[in-house]
Amino acid sequence: MGPFTYVVLRIEGDYAVLQRTDVESEDEKLVARALLPPEIMEGSHLHYEYFEYRMV
Repeated sequence: MGPFTYVVLRIEGDYAVLQRTDVESEDEKLVARALLPPEIMEGSHLHYEYFEYRMV
């Protein structure tokens, strides 16, 4: 599946709340921070493809 682009809305402990930016959607996705690049911050943009998140 993918590729998708996301923005990090907020960080809640060991999880980050992401929202897609490539489509109009209010849905939020909760993702374990262990699956994300270590340098993410709130407002970071991520690209998801082939089960991997990377910074844009």
